[in-house]
Amino acid sequence: MNTSSSLPLHSRERALVLGGGGSTGNAWLIGVVAGLFEAGLDVTDADLTIGTSAGSTAAAQITSAPPAELLAAILAPAPPPRTAPMGSGGGRTPAGPVVNHLERIKKIIADAQDVADMRRRMGAAALEMEAASNGSWSTQWRTTVAARLPSQHWPERRVLITAVDARTGEPVAFDRDCGVPLADAVAASCSSGMPYRIGDNRYIDGGYRSNAENADLAAGYGRVLVLSPFGGRSLQPLEWGTHLATQVDELGARGSRVETIFPDSNSEHMFGANAMDLSLRPAAARAGYEQGTALAGQLSEFWR
Repeated sequence: MNTSSSLPLHSRERALVLGGGGSTGNAWLIGVVAGLFEAGLDVTDADLTIGTSAGSTAAAQITSAPPAELLAAILAPAPPPRTAPMGSGGGRTPAGPVVNHLERIKKIIADAQDVADMRRRMGAAALEMEAASNGSWSTQWRTTVAARLPSQHWPERRVLITAVDARTGEPVAFDRDCGVPLADAVAASCSSGMPYRIGDNRYIDGGYRSNAENADLAAGYGRVLVLSPFGGRSLQPLEWGTHLATQVDELGARGSRVETIFPDSNSEHMFGANAMDLSLRPAAARAGYEQGTALAGQLSEFWR
């Protein structure tokens, strides 16, 4: 866990940032939140929850169901895994396609001039994939995502779900007032391969907005807790200024107190090429739970 603090607080409000990290990342996030809750610290009462990719699924889940119930569902015996559409929010994907997907992303980043150019290139590549498909992916993906959500309604507390417009490359942050159903917003944020269709628009993964966390959206909040399954790592060049560490420094310079929680070294192998492996979800959730229970006391003064 890392801490950043500078300048007087300019707000008493609290923001919870849930980063992307695939199926195992979602399980770890739920585990951390459940562990904190079990140890007496409820972070689901944040004034703002920011969810990106797998973190968007977690944001919708923890704001509409008890953390212990969500954790129990992950740890419960599951039927044999099946292949699901590519997306960072959950389904199992064979290792080969995941590695190929990462290589494609790395090439686009290497060819891009900056983060805005990268978003446009990512969107163009996704639209090419859509043009070569039969057009049914969005419908299938929505069904998959909606089944993971305890409620289909936006929560009362403020939640931002990140995505990127595939056609323009412009960043998007869905909320309860945007007119987009919650399941669609989460499905869009988790679309790391094919673009997700909402009406006439197309969207891709919120992790392409800036990074897997998008903690910069918490600007103006006095206390910011960031849960990052990827440990703040990024494939983007440091000079683009999009890394989580840079965003944490900027938040601190504006007066926010920031705490970050990363997976411990014993569980890092579950986040990366293995992040879409459903069989690792229970272990990831347990690792997160252990971290949450261990850190609750240390975070209590900060959050309350």
